[in-house]
This record gives sequence, C-alpha cells and structure tokens, in this order.
Amino acid sequence: MTDGTIEKARLGTTGPEVGVQGLGCMGMSEFYGDTDEAAARDTLDAALEAGVTLFDTADIYGSGANEEFLRPFVTAHRDEITLATKFSIVRRADDPAFRGISNDPAYVREAVEASLRRLGVDVIDLYYMHRRDPGVPLAESVGAMAELVRAGKVRHLGLSEVTGAELREAHAVHPIAALQSEWSLFSRSVERSAVGAAAELGVALVPYSPLGRGFLTGAFANAAELSEGDFRRRQPRFTGDAAAANAQLLDPVRKIAAAHGATPAQIALAWVQQRAGVHGLPVVPIPGTRRRGRLAENVAATRITLTPGDLALLEPIAGRVVGDRYPDMSSASESRE
Repeated sequence: MTDGTIEKARLGTTGPEVGVQGLGCMGMSEFYGDTDEAAARDTLDAALEAGVTLFDTADIYGSGANEEFLRPFVTAHRDEITLATKFSIVRRADDPAFRGISNDPAYVREAVEASLRRLGVDVIDLYYMHRRDPGVPLAESVGAMAELVRAGKVRHLGLSEVTGAELREAHAVHPIAALQSEWSLFSRSVERSAVGAAAELGVALVPYSPLGRGFLTGAFANAAELSEGDFRRRQPRFTGDAAAANAQLLDPVRKIAAAHGATPAQIALAWVQQRAGVHGLPVVPIPGTRRRGRLAENVAATRITLTPGDLALLEPIAGRVVGDRYPDMSSASESRE
C-alpha cells in the first residue's frame, strides 16, 4: 500500500478484485433504528475514498428500499465499485415479521429484474442466494442463477449460509465467487465445513456481522438498551442472562485492544481479516456502519496484525458464547450439518 488505501483481494479465481474490507449497507435502511440519510451517504463516499469497493445490499433490506437508496451512489461510481445484492428471503407487506424463502428458478428470474430496476443498473456484479431452501434442488436454483450470467444480467455468483457440501454441489453447476456467512469471534460455525470447502474451490469468504452485530465493540451490553425497532432485541445471545454471560467474554478483546492502542472493534475485525492466512483463502468482511468516523475506524483494522499470543487469548471465545444467532435457526447452515 502506497496511497493510504487498503489492500485488495480477489473474489473467486476469476472474480473481481476488491478492497480487502467491504461495506455492508443493510443498516442504512432498516433493522438498526433510525438512519441519518445524509450521514449514511457521506459514509458511502468515505468508504470509496478509503479503498472500500465492495458494497453489499439485498432485496430484503427495507423491502427494496436499500437498493433504491444506493442507486445514486452506484450511478455516480459504477465503474469504481463492485455491487453485490441478494435474493431469496421473501417478506409480506401485511406481516412485517414474516420471512419466507424462495429458491425457485422462476422467482430467481423475477427477483433479479426487480433488483436491476431498483439499483438502476444493467448488470449486477455479484448476485447471492441469500438463504438455501432445501426443498428446491440446488442444481435448479444455481442453474437459474447461471442463466442470468449467460444473459449478461449478473457477472458472478455467490451463496450465503450454505454448508461445505452445498458449496461443492453448487460450484459444480457454475463457479461460485464468494460465500457470505456470519463469521466473527462470536460466530465460527462456518469453519465446520464451509471454510475448508471454499479454500479447496478457490471461493472467497465474505463474513457478515464480523463485529457480532455491534456487541463485540462494547457499544451495548444488553439488547434492552437498544431502540424499540432494533431487531437485535430479538436475538437470543444479546438478551437476558445470555447477554450478561457474553459481555464477560469481551475482557480479552479489551486487553488486546489496549496493548495495540486500538479499539475492541478493530481487534475483532483484525481477527476476521487474519483468517485469510489461517485458512488459505481470500477473506473480505463487510462490517456495516452509517457513520464516517466508524468507517475510518473499521478500515484501520486492516493494518493491525495480531500476535500469536493475542490469537491464543481470543481462540476460546466462540466456544463459550451463550445463545443462538437467531430466534429461528432453521435456515442457518448449521441446522443442515
């Protein structure tokens, strides 16, 4: 690095080269309380200035509102960024809590047209299947996604929350550039089979929630502290006795942060970034933020190298976490392993 921006990594063997840290845009439209739109747009600009080029959204975020929110930024910087979006989680206007999953080929074709329209683009750089529906043969779903590549509507394919066996099966149908799954000091189930398969196949890992949805930063100790509309209030590991137990696990993170003159968030991100060397594959986490200052803090974590002693202190944390990632784990990859 000579220009002050972050290093780069390639998504898949023939995929795009992107900044080694991306930006998750979900919270700019929903799930984490009210958003200052002007500040969020400023954060997008700050990310690009810092060398962040992978911008991640999904059709479920704000029921399409996040894709629409990103449209002016995408239009202004189309040739400078890698645009990723996702399909398959279905919502209903009459039931805000409803979450269905559709991997049907007809739905794939319908969903991509809607995302292209909202984003204002002719082609999506990276198109993910957001969740796997075991009731639909994977070959059919990925086959339909591959048709989008041949039609010029999508450049590269990704999957989210799949097992190693599912990744191999999908990759045999069409090359998969990236696997997006939760991966952090608090969530390491992706290492059971998916990480090894990805390394074997040349697939990049794109960890979402690398900061444990903010819990690893110390920003809150119990979800009861968060606003009423914040979806973390319903996540088991952030409430009640589980939250109290998990808060105690942050002590070594704080200790290491002090030794490095860093923040706990930077240590948590540095740990995820260093998984690339541990497992032998590209790793491009997508922490989400709506503030320029937090963006700068996150990007600075790419320049922190944790020592073997640091890593040894952090290693036991995930095994001691209390509570599931979601109230309903039925669509998570570990439910199928």
